[in-house]
Amino acid sequence: MHAIVRMVEGVALLGVVSSSLYYLLCLRAAAIFRRDSTQTNASSAAAGPPVSILKPLKGADPDMYESFRSHCLQNYPQYEIIFGVSDPEDPAIEIVKRLQGEFSGYPIRLMVCPELLGTNVKVSNLAQMLPEARYEHLIVNDSDIRVEPDYLRRIMSPLADSRIGMVTCLYRGVAGNTLGSRLESVGISTDFCPSVLAARQLEGGIRFGLGSTLAFRRAELEKTGGFISIVDDLADDYELGKRIANLGLKVELSDVVVETFLPAYGMSDFLAHQLRWARGVRGVRGRGYIGLIFTFGFLWALLALFASRGEGWVWFAAAVVLLLRFAVAFLVGGTILGDRQTSQNIWLIPLRDLIAVGVWIASFVGRAVTWRGSRFNLRDGKLTRILP
Repeated sequence: MHAIVRMVEGVALLGVVSSSLYYLLCLRAAAIFRRDSTQTNASSAAAGPPVSILKPLKGADPDMYESFRSHCLQNYPQYEIIFGVSDPEDPAIEIVKRLQGEFSGYPIRLMVCPELLGTNVKVSNLAQMLPEARYEHLIVNDSDIRVEPDYLRRIMSPLADSRIGMVTCLYRGVAGNTLGSRLESVGISTDFCPSVLAARQLEGGIRFGLGSTLAFRRAELEKTGGFISIVDDLADDYELGKRIANLGLKVELSDVVVETFLPAYGMSDFLAHQLRWARGVRGVRGRGYIGLIFTFGFLWALLALFASRGEGWVWFAAAVVLLLRFAVAFLVGGTILGDRQTSQNIWLIPLRDLIAVGVWIASFVGRAVTWRGSRFNLRDGKLTRILP
C-alpha cells in the first residue's frame, strides 16, 4: 500500500509540473497575442469589401433581438444579413421580422430552408442560404453573438491579404443567473480561450475556426467542397477553418472579442452541453484531447496533497500551480477578453475545473450528444444518425 501511495504521489507531482508548464505556455501565448494585437491595430483600417452575413437559426436565444440588432449598427459601407431557418414555425422568425421592421431600409432577408441535406441542420441551412448571398466575401457567426459597431471593419480588414483565407475571433460568455450558466461562462473565459491561444503559440498560428466568427471568401469555400461537404460534421466551424488552412492559407485570429449570451442552464443542461463539446473536440483533435490530462492542475494538486499527507514542499508546489491557474484566468479572461464577470466568478474555477475532469472521463464512454433539443450519435466527429 505504501508503494502505491508513493506512486500516486509521483504521478500527481508530474501532473502538477505538466499543468504548471501548460499554464506558463498560456501566459506566454496570451502576452504574445496581446502584443500582436496592439501592433496590428486593425480597428483603424479602411473599409473592406462588401460582405454577406449568414446567420442560420434554430429557436430563440437569450437577448436574441439585441444580438441581431448589433449587426445592423455597423460602421461599414456595404453588407447584407441573411437569416435562415429550417422550420417555418421557428420562434426566431418573429424576431427577424421585428428587426426588418425597425431597419426597413436595410438588406435583411429571411429564408426558410426546407431541405434537410444532412444531420447538421445549421450547415444544411447554410448550404441553402449561400446561393442567395450577393457578395464574394462571407461571414458566418452563431445566432447568439453580439458585436460592436466596428466589428465588420476589424474582421474584414485582414482578408485584404490574399494569403489569409479565414478570420475568426475569441468570445466571452455573458452568464445567466444560474450556477450552470456561470460555470459555462467561467470555462469559456479562463479555460477554452487560453487553450486557443496556447494552440496558436504551439502550432505557429491556428488551423481551425470558431463559431463566434468565420469570415472567408466564397472562392476558398468552394475549393474546400462547400458547406455540403461538412453537412454531417458536429464541429463544422472547426472543420471549415481546418480545410481552408489545408489550402495553404492562414487562419487569422483577430483581436476582436464578441459576446455570446448564455442560457440559464440548469446543471443537467450544463453537463450535457459540456459533454457534447468534449466529444466534439475529441472527434477532431484526438491526440491533443487526450493530452488534456496533463493540464488539470487542481486535480493533480489535490492528489499530490492527499498522497503526501500534506507535506510542506507539496503545499508549495500546489500553491504554485494554483497561482498560475488564477494568473491565466485574470490575464485572458479579465484583460484580453474584457470579461467583467471573471473577477465575480473566480471562486468557481476550482469547481469548474474538477467538473471538467469528470466530463473528460465521461467523454470516452459512449457516443451520444444532445444538440438543440435533438440527440445524435457521434462517430469520428460526424453526426451519423438521429437518436430517438
